[in-house]
Order: sequence, then structure tokens, then C-alpha cells
Amino acid sequence: MTEFESRLNQLENSYRQLIGKPNKKQKLGNGIFDRYQNPVLTAAHAPVFWRYDINPQSNPFLMERFGINAAFNAGAIKWNGKYLLVARVEGLDRKSFFAVAESPNGVDNFTFWDYPIDLPETDEPDTNVYDMRLTTHEDGWIYGLFCTERRDPEAPAHDQSMAVAACGIARTKDMVKWERLPDLVTKSPQQRNVVLHPEFVNGKYALYTRPQDGFISAGTGGGIGFGLTDSMENAYIGHEAIIDNKNYHTVYESKNGQGPAPIKTAHGWLHLAHGVRNTAAGLRYVLYMFMTDIDDLTKVLHKPAGYFLAPEGEERIGDVSNVVFCNGWIADDDGTVYIYYASSDTRMHVAVSSVDKLLDYVMNTPEDGLRSALSVKTLSELIRKNKNFLYAATDEVVQPVNK
Repeated sequence: MTEFESRLNQLENSYRQLIGKPNKKQKLGNGIFDRYQNPVLTAAHAPVFWRYDINPQSNPFLMERFGINAAFNAGAIKWNGKYLLVARVEGLDRKSFFAVAESPNGVDNFTFWDYPIDLPETDEPDTNVYDMRLTTHEDGWIYGLFCTERRDPEAPAHDQSMAVAACGIARTKDMVKWERLPDLVTKSPQQRNVVLHPEFVNGKYALYTRPQDGFISAGTGGGIGFGLTDSMENAYIGHEAIIDNKNYHTVYESKNGQGPAPIKTAHGWLHLAHGVRNTAAGLRYVLYMFMTDIDDLTKVLHKPAGYFLAPEGEERIGDVSNVVFCNGWIADDDGTVYIYYASSDTRMHVAVSSVDKLLDYVMNTPEDGLRSALSVKTLSELIRKNKNFLYAATDEVVQPVNK
């Protein structure tokens, strides 16, 4: 065996071991969801034949020719009995593209399809595309809404970071061939995190938006918006109503945005969103939840205080540290919910819950009182309730203790 063949065998064996590694639940979760121990997608999940030219004539040293930096921020869908993630895959050149990875069980053995998605361009080519949300709409199409980024035409020559973010739109019926539609048009200077609602609303398409003044800063914009468009072929929203706003000294004080499309339940629509606050260490992204009315999508019925999921342990470390982000979840027919979230713009994870658990969490967890004194009041009421329960159960007087 040549040195080339030996190295290629090692690369392929390492890849197969990674793909075939079983995933297990972490011990003693919070009762709301169970995290799994291993990431479900990483840069190393990219096939060997993506990263290397495996022809010894053209690559005698078996060098990496197309490096993959990260796989994260994936949309999700159940398709033909498989769990599919449409991941944002980022090369070493910082350009992102979309690629489909599938799993038989939703928690491990995710394998990329042979080719990335061949996404058509508009007349104004995208410099970068990322963070696709997938919606199976009642019109029969699967829509992928994503962020398309282009350099700001008003940027001075010395500034190569100024950009304009807009909502790109594509659709498919087989997850292989995609039709590109014109970008969404709104009155907002910038748009990120736009999500298509799965049902018509008064005969129109409904979208959740996040209006922004700048590429990074929400400015006077921000909040999760809601608007209607007559068509997805030339999508236009003339008015965005903010249904969930930024709020001072909360986990969504700087900006917030819709995650995946909401899940319909008998009690209302379950929403998963991300919230951002600024810290001495930079922006911190967490996930939070809320519920809207089953008929009036602009009416928030329940919103638990604080975050639903935040980065822990190794999840805190990566290209953009202290970040979790979710733009894909899958609700199975049996009520199981697979929550696919990225950590630190680097890798994908899964947490598993159920519709019943998420409803319990959203409907029965106290809301944010927005003041320290009210947080103490909420906690004290829970303590008193638990002490009364213990007293009734043991027939013993439990004295309050403060130290």
C-alpha cells in the first residue's frame, strides 16, 4: 500500500467512525428537553471527497483542496421518513452554501448528500447566503427563506465590511431541484430571520420578519415583525406589525428574531426565537419561546421569562463564542419535537422534547416581571407553594429559614 493509499484509508475510516458514532442523552436534564451528548453536524462531517482531490495524479500529497470551516444554523424537515437538515456550510473562504444532511432517527448518523444545493441566483448575485428556514406550506411547495448578503453599494472603498442583508426565497418539491424567486421587498432597510408561516392567512402568505436599520445593529428596528403578501413569486410586505419586541434588561434587549416556523397546537402556535443582549464579552445569543393565538397570529398569549436554552460547556466556544441559534425543528406525528440548534457559529446539536412538554413550559412558566422585586415575588410564591405541599405531605410544620 502506498503512502497516499494509507492516508486516504485513514481519512475515510475516521469519517466513517464519526458518522456511525451513536448519540446518547445527557444525564438529568431540566425536564423540558433532553440535550444529546454529541454534536449532530460538524465540519468533520463533510465527506472526504468534498475536502480532498483523491486522485494521486493531481494531488500526490493528498492535500485538502476545499476546506470546510463549520456546519451550523440548519433548517429542518421530515422528508420520506428521514430527518433532514439543510445546513449552512462554511468553507475556509468564509462563503456559506446550503447542503442537505439526513439521519434515520434524528439524533445521530447524519450524512451529507453527495452534492450541495445548487441554488440559482437572481439578477443581483448573492455574495453570501445562509440560515435557511424551511416551511412546508399548504400551497404544496416547500419554501426555503434565507439571508442573502451583498456588499453595501454606499460603502466607502476603505470599508470592506459594510453589507446589506435581505430575505432570499427559494422553493422545491423534492429537496433537490430549487426554484429561486425574487427577494422579499419591505420598507425596512435590512431584513434578517424571515420565516414563512405554514398556512394562508385571509388568503395571503404570512411572514415573520425582523426589520433592522443596519447590518448588525437593529437600531430603531428590531423585534419580530409580522406581515402579509399576496404572492411569494413577487413577495412584498407594505406593513410590518411588531408582535414581539426588544425589551430593556432582558435576554432580548438588543435584538430578537423568529427561529423556525411555529408549531400548531390545539392551544395556539408554539414559537421558538433567539434573543440577543450585549455584554462585556460581546453579543450573547440564547433561545426563548412564546405562544400566539391560534387565529390571531399577532396576539401573544404566553411568554415565559428568560431563556429556554443557552450555550453550555463546549457550546460556548467557537468562531463566534457564547451563541446558540435555531432555525430548524421537527414535530413528529407522535408529538416528539427535535430541536436543532447551532453553537457558536460552528456546529449543530439536537435537544429532544415533546409538544406536551413545550406547551406545559410555555403556558405554566411565569412571565418576566421586568423588575428584580417581581422576580423575588415570583420565586417566593413558588417557595411557599412547595413548603405548603411538603407540610401537607408530612403533617409537619416547616419553618421559613433565611440565612
